[in-house]
Amino acid sequence: MKAIALYSVGFDHVDIKEAIHRNIPVGNTPDVLSRATSDIAFLLMQSVARRASYNFQKVKEGNWNDFDPLHALGQELYGKTLGIFGLGRIGFEMAEKAKKAFDMNIIYHNRNHNEEAEKELGAKYVSFDELIENADVLSVHANFTPEHKELFNYSVFEKMKPDAIFINTARGGFHNQKDLYRALLDKKIWGAGLDVTNPEPISPDDPILELSSVCVLPHIGSATIEARNGMAKLAAGNIIAFSKGEKMPHCTNPEVYSRHSS
Repeated sequence: MKAIALYSVGFDHVDIKEAIHRNIPVGNTPDVLSRATSDIAFLLMQSVARRASYNFQKVKEGNWNDFDPLHALGQELYGKTLGIFGLGRIGFEMAEKAKKAFDMNIIYHNRNHNEEAEKELGAKYVSFDELIENADVLSVHANFTPEHKELFNYSVFEKMKPDAIFINTARGGFHNQKDLYRALLDKKIWGAGLDVTNPEPISPDDPILELSSVCVLPHIGSATIEARNGMAKLAAGNIIAFSKGEKMPHCTNPEVYSRHSS
């Protein structure tokens, strides 16, 4: 193997250290899917808030029943606080949508400050504990690393607001799914929207799918014509550059080139 050109922005499924050791460049497809993925996070946030999946299932079953003014009520998002874990490009797109649509307050936790988000969206950098304690909606957008494995577990969920919504469109490994289900049952949090699951794919008989304030999608964050075409072009560009002896335009481990040059 001489090179790897991924058809994805994430690269946690590749042993990057080993690739560097073997001088194998690993290309990915960043940015081109940011809008599409943030759209899914935004969709999940609204779907969970208004229990859309649950109510759609009722329609399919012909189970409208008599009008009950208090049955399975949703919640509004106007003026609430969106917490972003990993405010990169996708997180910024999500925050911008929430700000413009619902005038949500934006808080975030990153390794570094995002000055663009602070200037344009009024985003506020907070500690991880402040993030989970103050977010009405907590949306995960960070790159997954081993240190993040099941970071969002029961002890984290029980520190969140009882009416909080947890959104994960990044990687399923960020959350412990059994703990998430337990936290929802125990009313530690209000709802969850997942485009990624742990494990993935999720079992069709997973009990979390039966909850009225949960919406689960089959990892379709980048599943638009525009995003997938853009990803294909970037992947092809990485392959072509490598075949010409040039540096991949989008390389996750540029160390391999610096080693060659030295």
